[in-house]
Amino acid sequence: MEFETWHIWLIASIVFFILEIVLPSFVVFNFGIGALFATLVAGFGGSVQWQLFVFSIATLISFFLIRPALKRWAYKRSDKVETNMNALVGRKGIVSEKIDQQNNTGRILVDGDDWRAVSADGNVIEKNKQVEIIKVNSIVMEVKQV
Repeated sequence: MEFETWHIWLIASIVFFILEIVLPSFVVFNFGIGALFATLVAGFGGSVQWQLFVFSIATLISFFLIRPALKRWAYKRSDKVETNMNALVGRKGIVSEKIDQQNNTGRILVDGDDWRAVSADGNVIEKNKQVEIIKVNSIVMEVKQV
């Protein structure tokens, strides 16, 4: 079996698309798009110079036009989801140790985790009261009584 130039471009395109699955960055995908356009040029009998030119231009165009759109689509939910400590803001918890800034005491339980806490307004909050986390400072939760 003898390979023609367009076969090689098509195989390269498929390899680039498969590599994109392994390396999810939407970069290798652009080379696959460029190789597909070069396949068309080779299939219609274009010279190697034209194939390389079309490959380069199609890759650059897809990198600057298609890649941003694909990234927005693929990661549209990831920007809205808070993680780690930021996910605690707005959550409610129960005071497990009286919150009193004068005595430097105060702890809350949130989903079974025990956190150091201070009152946002400086008021004393008694044990077993429900609080809402307003702000996170390092490992200290700033809370207000609900």
